[in-house]
Amino acid sequence: MHATVLKKFLPLLFFWLAVLCGNLAGIGKASAGEGSDNQLQLLNWSEYFDPEVLAEFQKKFGITVTETYYETDEMRNEILFSTNGTGYDLILSNGSSIATYVKHTWLAPISEKDIPNLQHVSRKWRTSFPESEQYGVPFLWGTLGIAYRTDQTTKPVTSWMDLFRPEEAVQGKIIMIKDSRDLVGMALKALGYSVNSTDNRELDEAKQLLLAQKPAVKTYSYVTLGENSSMVSGDAFMAMIYNGDALVLQQHDKKIAFVQPRDGCLLWCDFFVIPASSKKKELACKFLNFIHEPAIMARLAQFASYATTNKAAEKLLPQEFRDDHNIYPPKEILEKSETYADLPPRVAKKYNDIFNLVIQ
Repeated sequence: MHATVLKKFLPLLFFWLAVLCGNLAGIGKASAGEGSDNQLQLLNWSEYFDPEVLAEFQKKFGITVTETYYETDEMRNEILFSTNGTGYDLILSNGSSIATYVKHTWLAPISEKDIPNLQHVSRKWRTSFPESEQYGVPFLWGTLGIAYRTDQTTKPVTSWMDLFRPEEAVQGKIIMIKDSRDLVGMALKALGYSVNSTDNRELDEAKQLLLAQKPAVKTYSYVTLGENSSMVSGDAFMAMIYNGDALVLQQHDKKIAFVQPRDGCLLWCDFFVIPASSKKKELACKFLNFIHEPAIMARLAQFASYATTNKAAEKLLPQEFRDDHNIYPPKEILEKSETYADLPPRVAKKYNDIFNLVIQ
């Protein structure tokens, strides 16, 4: 197989090998879609959900939630395309993918009648993406920025260009997210363009910027969290990272700083969606209603170090959490930030072509 194609499909290959071997984290003895009547299969980011909350839900309702993990939005999409959107009862999705899933008739509509605690969720987030109000339940939101080791850099990082045209001290020590929208989108942002640009000239400039940065990149993946992270050990000095994950790393080493670049950030919001193929939609709604109980949602936000979409839960958060600009960005950053939009197919192909050229 051609190397470019192989790299594109390796995450999906590893996923299915893990399923076949029965070793995929959180899945236990049941693979996706094979759970018992009181079991929900959740496709989710890893280290994102408080296990104590899951235990409380199970105790209260007698329903077990088993989790299958993905590393990037694109890996999740590849998994779902390989199963035609089946095999799960709940999926945690980025907002810009919801409309695509709806086009493929993969999702069941969600009603406030079935999830009364939706009344606590901000209308801003419920309507923030096409089809999100009818098919999605907002969860947490945040930004994409830069983590860096202050003991390995000669000056503070303030802009995206500090990542894409890095100083000599961090050459070969940078981790970039292996995702076409994030990689190309932030290169566009560094150049002063929209993360949703459809302009060929601007995309070509982004391609050249990424190719010029490539020798400085240690790996295209996602930085691991925890005490064994390469950012903690010092094997990596700088990384593109989601804000809450950077705060998790700081718990292990205070010399790791996080910045939301002055150029503006990516603003993202994760949504729970229910597959149309699930036979456990009622149980899925019970789960979504439970996690949006304000006290529960406040705990989930603090566990992940991300901002909540639940207005009632926000009032229960400690003041220092709400005042932390790494979690709730200041107005001047928000005004320069963007969310991803669905791209025309020809433009999406251009993003993917650039991505594959860069990571090969």
